[in-house]
Amino acid sequence: MMNLIDIMRASPVIPVIAIDNPDHAVPMARALVEGGIRVLEITLRTAHGLPAIRAIAGQVPGAIVGVGTLTQPEELAAAREAGAVFGVSPGLTPALVAAAKTSGLPLLPGVMTPSEVMAARDAGFRQLKLFPAVPAGGVGMLNAIAGPLPDVTFCPTGGISQETAPQFLACKNVACVGGSWLTPKDAMQAGDWDRIREIARAAAALAVR
Repeated sequence: MMNLIDIMRASPVIPVIAIDNPDHAVPMARALVEGGIRVLEITLRTAHGLPAIRAIAGQVPGAIVGVGTLTQPEELAAAREAGAVFGVSPGLTPALVAAAKTSGLPLLPGVMTPSEVMAARDAGFRQLKLFPAVPAGGVGMLNAIAGPLPDVTFCPTGGISQETAPQFLACKNVACVGGSWLTPKDAMQAGDWDRIREIARAAAALAVR
């Protein structure tokens, strides 16, 4: 199993994906991978999340598929069984900490404040998701945290776009960003995989620092 920092560095952008139609999961994932975006976060915001993870893990070579919106401890084991190789949560609770240790699924937990960063670090996490990134202070917050907490690496997510992503990627404590702009709802509904492939190419061209 890949470690979390290697997963984060495998792509400048991790798309945050909600699957409304299970038939779209595999062609969407293929379009993203063909466009150069290999790391995919399939959220549990719909009932199709786990089946989509299973399908992508089994049918899309090159995809590094993870599970997002983890909020309950039992979801980590279920996601790993479905084929996820990493997990992402909007926050961090003692129950999720324990589940991450027992499931063996690398977890990228969400934090919003310096105190939450310190608590997550005390729990053994050095890779974190700043969420929601823009309301939390964005680039200014990341640069401020870098001084007193230099051993933490972030994937800021929430309110970031193709246009603003370079500002975040220029921060020395950022390995990648998360964003939902790679899979626009209208393109997904229309099955416009060519458009998603082109969006992925533009995102893959973003460089960290």
